[in-house]
Amino acid sequence: MPEVNMSVSLAGVPLKNPVVVASGTFGFGREYGKFYDLGELGGICAKGLTLRPRMGNPAPRIAETPMGMLNSVGLENPGVDAFIAEELPFLRQFDTKIIANISGNTPEEYGIMCEKLSAAGVDLIEVNISCPNVKAGGLAYGTRPELAAEVTEVAKRHAGRVPVMVKLSPNVTDITEIARAAEGAGADALSLINTIRGMRIDVDTRRPVLKMNTGGLSGPAVLPVAVRMVWEVRRAVRLPILGMGGVSRGEDAAQLMLAGASAAAVGTAMFADPFAPLRVRDGLAEIAARQGLSAVSELTGAVLPFS
Repeated sequence: MPEVNMSVSLAGVPLKNPVVVASGTFGFGREYGKFYDLGELGGICAKGLTLRPRMGNPAPRIAETPMGMLNSVGLENPGVDAFIAEELPFLRQFDTKIIANISGNTPEEYGIMCEKLSAAGVDLIEVNISCPNVKAGGLAYGTRPELAAEVTEVAKRHAGRVPVMVKLSPNVTDITEIARAAEGAGADALSLINTIRGMRIDVDTRRPVLKMNTGGLSGPAVLPVAVRMVWEVRRAVRLPILGMGGVSRGEDAAQLMLAGASAAAVGTAMFADPFAPLRVRDGLAEIAARQGLSAVSELTGAVLPFS
C-alpha cells in the first residue's frame, strides 16, 4: 500500500496524526506511558482541570452498560496550578501536542485558568462548557447559546496566542445553535460530543446504580449520535472539529472525519485496551491507503450524498 501522510491541523496546531486521547480517560498519561511512547499520539487531552482541587463525587460513580459505561466522577483533579507544576513537565517529555481541558463555575474562573495555561505553554485549551453555571441558577453553559458565547469570549480574551477549542454538550435540542454561538464569540475550534446523560437502576434494590443517580454515557453506543452531530455542526459553522464519542476502531474515526472532523479522540475504549489509540491510528492509515488517498486529511468532510 502507498505511504499516507498522517499529519493534520487542528485550529492551526499541527498534529503528527489525527488521533488524540480524550480528556478524563487518560489521566495525565503516566499510567499509559508504561505501555508505549506517548509521542506516538497525535495529541494528549489531559484530565479536566478546575481552578482549585476537587475531590469528585462519592462512589459508586462508574457503571458498565451493554455498549459502554456511565460515569459521574465529578471532575476529580488536583487543580490547574498542580497540573502546571507537576504534570505538564512530564507530558512535555514527549513529542506530541498537549491539550488542557478546563471547567469552571463562573466566566472569571475560565479566564484565570486560560491565563495560567497560556503562560505555561500548552498547545491548545479545550473549554468544557458542560458544567454548572453558578451565576445562572445551576444551568450548564453548554445548553444556552448566550452563556456559551460569554464563556468563549472570556476564554479567548485570556488565552493569548493559545487556540481555544470549545467542547459541546449533546444534551441540547439543537447543537448547531451552541456551535454558532461559540463561533461568533471567537472560538478557534470545537470538540464534540461530550457524554450523553443516562441512568441505570438496580431492579432488586430499586436504587440507582450511581450514587449521583445519573451519569454521562460514553462508549460504542454513542458513536452514531456523535457522527450525526459532527455532520450537523460541520454544515453549520466553518470551525475545525475534534470528533469524539464511541471511537474504538479506525473505521469509527474515519466516520467522524468523513462527517467533518479534522481529528478524532479515543476515550472509553482505552479502559479495555490501552493500545486503542494506536490501533485506531493504524486503522485510519489502512483505510486511507486502501482508498488511494495521499493524506488522511482528505477524509475530512468527504461524506457523499446518498443517491
